[in-house]
Parts: sequence; structure tokens; C-alpha cells
Amino acid sequence: MSRSHGPMSEVDANAWAPRWWLVLLIGVGLWLAAVGAIYVTGDPLLLPTIVLLGSFVIPVSGLVWYLDHDPSPALSPRRILTAFLVAGVVGILAAALLESFLVKGSGILGNIKVGLIEELVKGLLILLVAIGITSFRTRDGMVLGAAVGFGFAALESSGYAFVSLFVVNGTQLTLSVSSVLGTELVRGILAPFGHGMWSAILGGAVFSSSIGRGRLRPAWRWLGAYALVAALHAAFDSFGGIVGYVIISAIGLVPLVWAKGASEIARHDVSTPVFVGMIAASSVGIFLIPMLYVTWQRLRERSGEMFSRKGEIFSRKEEFHSNPAE
Repeated sequence: MSRSHGPMSEVDANAWAPRWWLVLLIGVGLWLAAVGAIYVTGDPLLLPTIVLLGSFVIPVSGLVWYLDHDPSPALSPRRILTAFLVAGVVGILAAALLESFLVKGSGILGNIKVGLIEELVKGLLILLVAIGITSFRTRDGMVLGAAVGFGFAALESSGYAFVSLFVVNGTQLTLSVSSVLGTELVRGILAPFGHGMWSAILGGAVFSSSIGRGRLRPAWRWLGAYALVAALHAAFDSFGGIVGYVIISAIGLVPLVWAKGASEIARHDVSTPVFVGMIAASSVGIFLIPMLYVTWQRLRERSGEMFSRKGEIFSRKEEFHSNPAE
């Protein structure tokens, strides 16, 4: 049996994942279905589904978009998925441990420390997942860095959504589905452009210094890129809000938009969709999120009643099992 060669075989080899827009539509549809189901049933067992879908839909769609446009032979699907899943988990764990020892209190100083720690961890993981690559392109470094950043952002958004579930009302601790949904929208839509873009800048700097050398070559631009993304991260955490997001994201696009030399091709491939995504996400944040917030505030009382009824049922079951003879 003869092997087939030519353009068709190359297309088949790269068609390992669905189109990015299909991933996005299916993910958003499933998330909306889960949200509708929890408001109809009031079942708290659906909360993990909402949190995971809301946190991973946008990062996974962004990751598939990069792979769907000019996939590189140097970056196999296995390496990209490793950067997203394994490096993302290791990054969130390492950052949490370091911050628990080194970051005391909040404020500007605390945000600076968090930015330095998290960007250092992601930078080291980019170097780790790049082991074995011998052909370097700036764009490949940006894609690999974005994969690490997207994985980190998805897991971090899941944590923030879980924490926002618990709301203190006076002396009572209640479960707020509306807070989870609001957090999912803000962080799920906006946060990946932060972590994903910052890690892409760092990965692009790492790979651009190694073009034509067959191995990673340390350079001063690594330190410069690290200082830049750490500063952007700290500023993003310090300012907060939609306006702060737009300003910090626009500043972060500067090294991509005005890149020259070997980085100029990567600029056209990556920075334009990132810029469009930033504008789209900002528009959603400014116009859509406030309207949804009002809607969810109205549903908040209803969800609270549902979960209180569920709590009564669970407590009655527990009472029955502990006192079967009564």
C-alpha cells in the first residue's frame, strides 16, 4: 500500500482539533445550559460544571485558534497541551506556595510581588516545556507562552469563581450563584487576555534570542521582557476594572505592534487578533456585564431560596440517618 503525499495529507495531519469558533460556540452553549439548569432545579451539584466550563471555554478557544492558524512543526499538539494543562497546574501550585511565604498583605507592594512571582513561574515553565525544540521562531515562542498563560488563567479563574460562591450576609454564610456568574464573565472573558498576552510576550522574547542557534540562548531581552510583563501584571491587579484592563492591555500590545526584524511576522500573526479580542472583551465588559449583573441580582434572591430549601432537605436527611429510631 502506497503512502499518500501532498497538500491533502498535510491538511489531514494538522486537522487534529475542531475549528476554534466551533469550540467557542459549543462551550458557551453548554455553559448557558448549565446556568439555566441550576436556576430551574436549584441543584448545587451543577456548580462545578458552571465553574469549569466558564473558566476554560475562552482559554481553550484561544488555544485552538492559534493552532488553527499556521500550525508550526516545532510545536506538536502534545507539547501545546502539556504547556496548557501540566504547566498550568504546576504554575498555579508553585505561585500559590511562593505567595503564601513571600507576599504579606495587599496593596501596591503586594501586587508587585504577585506579578514578579507569577510571571517568573510562568517564564520558567516556558523554558521547561521548550526543552527538545531545536528550531525557533518568535511566533512559536508566543504561542507556547500563550498556552502556559491560558492554562494558568483558566485555573486561576476557577479559583476566583469558587471563592465568590460564598457570600457573608451579617452572621450567615450563603451561596450566591449570581456572584459566581459575574466572576465567570469578568475573569473568563478578560483574564486570559492578561495572562495569555503577558506569557506570549515572554515566550516571544525567549525564542527570538535563539533563532538560528539550535538551542535556547539566554539574552538580556529575557530580563527586559520579564520586567515588562511583571509590571503589567502588577498594574493590572492594582488598577482593576474595565478601564484599567483596557489601559494595561493596550500598553502590553506595544511590544507586539512595534516589533521589528524577526518579530515582525509574529506581530501580524498574533498581535492583531489579540487587539481585536481586547476591544471585543472591553465592549462586553462595558455594555453587557452591567446588564447581566442587574439580571442576576434579581435572580439572586430566587437562587438563595432554592439553596436554602436544598439545605433544609439535606439537614433533614442527616437528622433522619443520625436518629433512625425517632
